[in-house]
Amino acid sequence: GPGFTNIWSEPEPFTLVVSVRTGGCEGYPDEGSNESCLESFSQLVYQDDSSAYFVNKTEIEDYPRFQFRGLLLDTSRHYLPVNSILSTLDAMAYSKFNVFHWHIVDDPSFPYQSSTYPDLSNKGAFHPMTHIYTQSDVRRVIAHARLRGIRVLPEFDSPGHTLSWGKGQPDFLTPCYKGDVPSGSFGPLNPTLSSSYQFMSDLFKEVTSVFHDSHVHLGGDEVDFTCWKSNPKVQAFMAKMGFGSDYTKLESYYMENILNITAALNKISIVWQDVFDYHEHIPKDTVLEIWRGTPAEIRAELGRITLAGHRVLLSAPWYLNHISYGQDWRNAYTVQPQNFSGTEQQKELVIGGEVCMWGEYVDATNLVSRLWPRACAAAERLWSNEKKTSSVERAFPRLKDFRCTLLRRGIQAEPLFFGHCKHEYSGL
Repeated sequence: GPGFTNIWSEPEPFTLVVSVRTGGCEGYPDEGSNESCLESFSQLVYQDDSSAYFVNKTEIEDYPRFQFRGLLLDTSRHYLPVNSILSTLDAMAYSKFNVFHWHIVDDPSFPYQSSTYPDLSNKGAFHPMTHIYTQSDVRRVIAHARLRGIRVLPEFDSPGHTLSWGKGQPDFLTPCYKGDVPSGSFGPLNPTLSSSYQFMSDLFKEVTSVFHDSHVHLGGDEVDFTCWKSNPKVQAFMAKMGFGSDYTKLESYYMENILNITAALNKISIVWQDVFDYHEHIPKDTVLEIWRGTPAEIRAELGRITLAGHRVLLSAPWYLNHISYGQDWRNAYTVQPQNFSGTEQQKELVIGGEVCMWGEYVDATNLVSRLWPRACAAAERLWSNEKKTSSVERAFPRLKDFRCTLLRRGIQAEPLFFGHCKHEYSGL
């Protein structure tokens, strides 16, 4: 109106001041770290049509629903270059994942270069020079993760999944027999020899000094008993121990010994659910991870494990190496980790979960597109209040926007639907 001049002005530049009220940043992230998240601020920054960045004045009170929000990479089936791992850590930080579960070795290859047992990678890696993780590489990954608030959880899976170990460690694997004679093939490690436990003790002494996390993953899944059953020395050991023909008791005997080794090193162990399914005598602080089952079976397992007083992680619904055409992130988004029959105390024992990217058909060429932005659906489920983030339809535009953010930040996330990002990405 008269006497009033409407002058449009540029948005004011702003300064972000961060004050840290609690200490502890000099150390390594752990399950007790305060994660009231700076990343939440970065997700409130937008670009306008002239490519200027802006943020609306906002008060943030944001913290994670679950303390353990993990992502597993398998570096045995295919070796992943260190830079691929570092890039994954960047994308994890953008998405508020806080645990890198490094499934570093397995049957196909042993890329971890052990200072105690160098022959493990010399003979067990795909290549002893180019396809290994040196101590320096491991330190680099841990340092990169630490600055992004990410824990690095190593997994050295046994007694199964150890064929590559046997190439550099004589008499470690169980010789398989055909009748009375060795067949020339080998099965899981030999749990009847004291040398096996001495080796594992020495290896874990090194591993727990190299990796700083309070937890270590011991595996314990998918043990094929065929070879043990065929071996006359194993049969004799079974008889001596009074195990009869129940080979789950032999696996139990082995895992209890390994759990004692890590406990003596002041580490808390995480194991796959198989260990709970077969064994009754495992330490109360052992964390179980559920990796298989129908939704009904998973709910029943959550009930059993928490009733026994164990903390539990859920990964079964988030195996992202399984792909299907279309928007399979929607299934990942609808998972309800505490939806099982049990008391409130039982539900509090569900400490989180993780997405898994197993490496049978994944290497550095397709890792990024397989993970992102599909993993973000699980990330939101593990971070955000479930009631406020239950709608897949309302999540979709957020996830589309976040995919564009990932592209701007150099993460080549795959498209979710037709359309394009407002500010086209470069560098492809």
